[in-house]
Amino acid sequence: MTKSLKWRAALISFVLVLAFVYLVPTFGFMPLWWEDNLPSEKVSLGLDLQGGMHLLLEVQADKAVGNAIERYAADFEELLFDERIPFDHVAKIDTSQIEVEIIDPSMKEKLEEVVEKRFSVLTKVAEEQKEGSVKFILKMDEKEADYISKLAIDQAIETIRNRIDQFGVSEPTIQKHGDERILIQLPGVKDPKRAIDLIGKTAILEFKLVDDEHSIQDALNGSVPAESQILYQRQVNPQTGEVNKVPYLLKKRTLLTGDRLINAQVRIDSRFNEPYVSLEFDKRGGKIFERVTKNNIKRRLAIILDDNVYSAPVIQERIAGGQAQITGRFTMEEARDLAIVLRAGSLPAPVIILEKREVGPSLGHDSITQGIQSIIIGSIAVILFIIIYYKLSGIVANTALILNIFFILAALAAFRATLTLPGIAGIVLTVGMAIDANVLIFERTREELRLGKTPRAAIDSGYSKAIITIMDSNITTLVAAVFLFQFGTGPVKGFAVTLSIGLIASMFTAIVVTRWVFDYFFMTRRIQKLSI
Repeated sequence: MTKSLKWRAALISFVLVLAFVYLVPTFGFMPLWWEDNLPSEKVSLGLDLQGGMHLLLEVQADKAVGNAIERYAADFEELLFDERIPFDHVAKIDTSQIEVEIIDPSMKEKLEEVVEKRFSVLTKVAEEQKEGSVKFILKMDEKEADYISKLAIDQAIETIRNRIDQFGVSEPTIQKHGDERILIQLPGVKDPKRAIDLIGKTAILEFKLVDDEHSIQDALNGSVPAESQILYQRQVNPQTGEVNKVPYLLKKRTLLTGDRLINAQVRIDSRFNEPYVSLEFDKRGGKIFERVTKNNIKRRLAIILDDNVYSAPVIQERIAGGQAQITGRFTMEEARDLAIVLRAGSLPAPVIILEKREVGPSLGHDSITQGIQSIIIGSIAVILFIIIYYKLSGIVANTALILNIFFILAALAAFRATLTLPGIAGIVLTVGMAIDANVLIFERTREELRLGKTPRAAIDSGYSKAIITIMDSNITTLVAAVFLFQFGTGPVKGFAVTLSIGLIASMFTAIVVTRWVFDYFFMTRRIQKLSI
């Protein structure tokens, strides 16, 4: 066997073994040592196949604006005390306006100065002079109100995602649907009431010190100090989507909670032009944070949401005034995500359920059965036709076709992609496209044989001349599939995923696997006649 054949045989064998390893959990029994050392994830089934829950929520974003106005009113009242401006009352009169009445008209200019300096998002829209007092109506800027509304949607999505991740649902769908709605699909949920209750709970944001006095490795081995605990940071590889969990040994004592956090915003460092996250605590929280940072300089302070560590920055100096910064060479997207997480300590506005559907397992079972039947019937029809029309060469093509389906399922398990009913349709489509590549090669080979070439030369010419057409047709379809995945909704994405994987697998089986089979028989078995 030539060196080229050996290398290609090694490559094909490696891919086959790898696919087998990823498919064993889905179709076979795994021993304990397998679960500890090898992949154990099964092919995930979508909502339409295994049943589950479909929810459509509406975030009452106007309530978030109203809550912001209430905070402004409370802060304004405290500021009037600090500035020694006598007043009668400060009150919210609707979701976007505050009424302020001062009882010393001579302090009017000072009040206007305070509003402009400390509350730039509020604008005076009305003024009423009374005997011995002045009443102002302050209204929130419309851009600020729109920003708070949009922020409320982002925070609600992040908070709900944290709740669902804790619930342990495999491959949930959580996405914005319209301006103020959230679409949630939870495959395999057996307790719908519990899921709904969990989604509505308040997330818990905590600040704890990292325990640098003890070894994290000893703790992972079972020697956890009584005053400490192990929590993990969830990290997602942006290229592969692989999720890694980084362990942290933390002090159990919670130094500060998210109910003291007013806001978290992305800012740009003017010196280095890098994004960072700016934190703002309320008055009490600011004092607590100042004391914590003063007493723990050069120690790491972990930021934890729902027992998941999101960041553990080093305290560089005492931080006073209720303002803090988290730096770490973030990209803009990373900084934005962290800011959303920090703000997601609780649902920023009430959510109401507009639509709730439960997909029963019987419907999912019927979908699976019909989908598998469509694959089997379609595959058998193609296999029989190819064998009859191309004889022994058709058997080679059919072997590649079976391997193609095998590789698709293995890739779904490896990438933890979800198999949906449209995804099954994508597999059926790739069955036809996979055999199409071999048809192009075989027809080109037949033409070369009719021109009087030897079987070996005809095969070489058939592959070399057909490969350009195969690559062109598959790559253009792959580009279309990528756009479907990027801009499509859930079902369309399921179709795009299996179509993309199937196209790549079909090119591998048609160009590499079948070519190796023909080369093997020509080089080692010295066959003189080609059954095609």
